[in-house]
Amino acid sequence: MSKKNLTYKKSGVNISAADKFVKFISTLNTKDKGKKKFNNIGGFGSISDIPSNIKQPKIVACTDGVGTKIEIANTLNKFDTIGIDLVAMSVNDLIVQGAKPLLFLDYISINKIDSIKLKSIINGIVKGCKQSECELVGGETAEMPGTYEKGKFDIAGFAVGVVGKNKILNKNKIKTNNLVLAVPSSGLHSNGYSLVRYLLKQKKINIKKNKFLKKTLLKPTKIYVKEVLKLIDKDLINGCANITGGGLADNIKRVIPKSLVAEINLDKIKTSQIFKWLKKNSISDKEMLKTFNCGVGFCLIINPKNFIKVKKYFSREFKPYIIGKISRGKNKVELNGNINWI
Repeated sequence: MSKKNLTYKKSGVNISAADKFVKFISTLNTKDKGKKKFNNIGGFGSISDIPSNIKQPKIVACTDGVGTKIEIANTLNKFDTIGIDLVAMSVNDLIVQGAKPLLFLDYISINKIDSIKLKSIINGIVKGCKQSECELVGGETAEMPGTYEKGKFDIAGFAVGVVGKNKILNKNKIKTNNLVLAVPSSGLHSNGYSLVRYLLKQKKINIKKNKFLKKTLLKPTKIYVKEVLKLIDKDLINGCANITGGGLADNIKRVIPKSLVAEINLDKIKTSQIFKWLKKNSISDKEMLKTFNCGVGFCLIINPKNFIKVKKYFSREFKPYIIGKISRGKNKVELNGNINWI
């Protein structure tokens, strides 16, 4: 009676291919070219130093993914930007606490190892780490046949940062008459893509044939780390909020004290073409504000006297502008007026 030789590879898992991918990652570099390699990649864990110049250091940790933006990447067969998104979604949360990103780890699960796709994703992660001035110290790639359909995958990111106790941005620093500033987004960032994809399906829009959408939908999330950390170092901001899922109202209220309210004037918001396009395609104002950042990727809460100084730390494309102020109240956030979608 013949016996079948059962192997892991026959079940759909190729350890050799995974090992080659790990070897590829270990040759990459988040620092200046040629100066530092990923010596920790491939080990069981990574050890990193806490900067010695930070007094009473506190560790801050965040995790996130990029949602169904992955499906747009699959449709367009373009994977070089979602790695940047992955880093951005975590590090932009870290800086809300005042923390400097130190290290980043990724998790990629896929139906079958595809070295071209995975290398493209990792190169994006490396770019995101460079922009954040943090180090990619490790991660995990899981080949999971039977769990994902052919060509499908998911990614998650984990960031760890550090902040000195006296530099933590907490709600107590926010006062009445503080200004609320909008820092422009680079586009949709990584939120609302399930609604976008539903719209595309309902309207029977082929993004492969639409130059505007093809160019816009995979634009990477803006990473605000360098600018915001400089503001924190100079004590120029009292609070901030990363505008992600839930839009302006849901995210700003997370940093507002109970006795105060952020009065936001929607008339002041400068939105970009992708949001105008979405609005014209049967999405209500209420749904737009609840689902998307609508052009505001990040908010700063500052003393009015610091406004001119704060603006100097940003490029023209991402120059902050006033959209509201902090007053006494119980609602935490009040949205007034309407966004001009024209």
